[in-house]
Amino acid sequence: MSRIHLHVTLTEFWSQFVADLRQTSLLEFVAVVSGIVSVWLSRIENIWVYPTGLANTIIYIYLSFKSSLIGEASVNFYYTVVSIYGWVLWARKNEQRQHILQITKSSGREWVQELAFFGFFYAVVYFALTYLKKGFAPLAIPWADAFASATAYTGMWLMAKKKVESWHFWIATNIASIPLYFVKHYAFTSVYYLILLIMAVSGLMEWTRRAKKVTYAA
Repeated sequence: MSRIHLHVTLTEFWSQFVADLRQTSLLEFVAVVSGIVSVWLSRIENIWVYPTGLANTIIYIYLSFKSSLIGEASVNFYYTVVSIYGWVLWARKNEQRQHILQITKSSGREWVQELAFFGFFYAVVYFALTYLKKGFAPLAIPWADAFASATAYTGMWLMAKKKVESWHFWIATNIASIPLYFVKHYAFTSVYYLILLIMAVSGLMEWTRRAKKVTYAA
């Protein structure tokens, strides 16, 4: 019976995936492509991560509101604001025309601040969605949306500061977002987060390597 049930479950999963994929809009497609390009550029520390990322976040604000993903909509609005902030930080140069901001690892004290930052936003988003779910956002999943949102808030903040630990939070965000978007019938976006998960692991490895070079140079 368990094998039959598993077969039925996998069949239903694949049927939903194909059906949702066929309904992928042009906007969602553009958002996914620009998001992948943005993450790739962040991995190699290219400042164009921000203009390409802005295209992604603005589109997802609209798509998230459309599907009552209020937590994700707030995340993408936050991305938009912090992208502008990060763009300014990454662009700053010294008198020798060298970029001032370098990739570094967080200290123990910074880790405590980062976890507190995550905890604060998790609590805020969770309680807000629990309240909004009753009427305004019936499709919201408070604990899952809050986790995906809080890790993303933290990851974006640390990305602007070029902290290696930003990738830890991006990995957590991607893991949470894969099933979250699938159950909301955004199959293409679900696959997108799977791709981002793989790229985030690669980004973590690359930024760890670059941080060591900065440490040795210092």
